[in-house]
Amino acid sequence: MHDIRFLREHPETFDQGLAKRGLEPQSEALLALDERRRALVTELQAGQARRNEASKAIGAAKAKKDEEAAAALMAEVTILKERLPMLEAEEKALGEELEGRLAALPNLPYPDVALGADENDNVFVHERGTVPAFAFAPKEHDAIGPALGLDFETGAAMSGARFTFVRGAAARLHRALGQFMLDTLTGSYGYEECVPPLLVRDEALFGTGQLPKFSEDLFQTTDGRWLIPTAEVSLTNAVREKILSEEELPLRLTALTACFRSEAGAAGRDTRGFIRQHQFEKVEMVSITTPDQSEAEHERMTAAAEDVLTRLGLAFRRMKLCSGDMGFTAARTYDLEVWLPGQDRYREISSCSTCADFQARRMNARYRPSENKATSFMKAGTHPTHAGKGPLPFVHTLNGSGLAVGRTLVAVLENYQQENGAVAVPAVLQPYLGGLTLLEPRG
Repeated sequence: MHDIRFLREHPETFDQGLAKRGLEPQSEALLALDERRRALVTELQAGQARRNEASKAIGAAKAKKDEEAAAALMAEVTILKERLPMLEAEEKALGEELEGRLAALPNLPYPDVALGADENDNVFVHERGTVPAFAFAPKEHDAIGPALGLDFETGAAMSGARFTFVRGAAARLHRALGQFMLDTLTGSYGYEECVPPLLVRDEALFGTGQLPKFSEDLFQTTDGRWLIPTAEVSLTNAVREKILSEEELPLRLTALTACFRSEAGAAGRDTRGFIRQHQFEKVEMVSITTPDQSEAEHERMTAAAEDVLTRLGLAFRRMKLCSGDMGFTAARTYDLEVWLPGQDRYREISSCSTCADFQARRMNARYRPSENKATSFMKAGTHPTHAGKGPLPFVHTLNGSGLAVGRTLVAVLENYQQENGAVAVPAVLQPYLGGLTLLEPRG
């Protein structure tokens, strides 16, 4: 959600931010709507004051036996009583229209986000790890997986396309990966493990930006609840409508949950294998911070996801997404892409985003600053919506994958594959598998 005060003060900056998103200028129309609403508010206040004043004057006129003046005042009050509800209704409608139009606009990119149209314009940041060399032609995971328990046929027969029945060695590896990720994030990075709801109401998805614009990407139940597309929704909404103390920030939460996505618009993309599923598991990280902590927290969160990949011995690279490839709520996003030798290319395995106060405004999530700390956070080079002054500023929210479990399983299968179809178990996962060092294919 955007701050109308910032728009009033910086309309050109606002439009420039939208232009980086490929959108037409909006400030003129939004400010005209805001001006009409504010004029109605002024008229309402004046009318209410005059109604109260005239009502008092009626008694005074009658006390003086000035029936003519009393009648005129009573007629004026009658007109005002008829007029004011109409003004209130019009002001409410304009306010809702303004709020709806602001809610439909994406977050403004940070100044350091490159202008671009799609993934081809993303910016390389760094590369880590060693791409493995094979003495044989490496296979893709959908060729390796079935003998280890990735049962694509049963999943499709049971639930349709983009569902997989995972069993045996693959299921054990899947479980081990999720546990390892949680242990790393809680033990080394101080995230608090959570078990959040998988079903949420409209307001939760509005708060994190999935509604109203992206409803077609979601699954809804018959009672109106929604299956979460990511634990970001549940974890971030833990602070909805709350006032936190600065001393308890940053708040770091993590969860391993099932996630559900309709994959609308993804027809023809990754229809084979385990890459793009309607139901999958992911370890999510969410941080709630003060504005002056959020820059460092974004780097810290991304480094935590990178550490998971490093411990697994997987080669990866970090990309900074361009303006046209970022999600709706993000001000800046880093994607981590893992090397898949079977595909001979890097594929996304994690996205880590800072949303500044965009989600917090939608959730009305604030914090109470320390007594001796200034409450103005505007400084050169920071996000424009840092500018709010007042006793209760909004928190900043960040989210990231740490990691997508299914895609990590794919990466382990492809990077640790053996020529005979077996898969070596990364050293960090062996304790989770009872010391097992090799996953053997079924005969």
